[in-house]
Amino acid sequence: MAGRIEARLRDLGLELPQAAAPVAAYVPVVRTGNLLFTSGQITLWNGELRHLGKLGAGLTVEQGQEAARLCALNILAQAKAALDGDLDRVVRVVKLVGFVNSTPEFTDQPKVVNGASELMQAVFGDAGRHARSAVSAGSLPLGVAVEVEAIFEVV
Repeated sequence: MAGRIEARLRDLGLELPQAAAPVAAYVPVVRTGNLLFTSGQITLWNGELRHLGKLGAGLTVEQGQEAARLCALNILAQAKAALDGDLDRVVRVVKLVGFVNSTPEFTDQPKVVNGASELMQAVFGDAGRHARSAVSAGSLPLGVAVEVEAIFEVV
């Protein structure tokens, strides 16, 4: 039976990708007490890399926002898997940290990471409002444009 968050995803026309398996020496999610930490999620859609490149050197802010949005969908897929398929167990999004593959001159990292932040707020409403960091990176794994990690309060 689908919960309210699944219904909200449907209403928004959003589909979650498959939760990706880790590709190195880490786990995708760690839960301690009532906090759920996701590892950084990249721009992967069911095994296919998307949104490759660097902001400020060919990619626009809008393309970066789409990349961040895809990272957020991957975060939700990981959270869903860790919560036995029930995203209604998310009490609130506590924090997002976004890394933007960008040139030294590029300064719109916060605008790029808004793609992830706005998705969380659309899905969870007020519980999706969160603290956040948006930082530049000289490069990211596999050449992706954006990587985002999250902390959730859960029950």
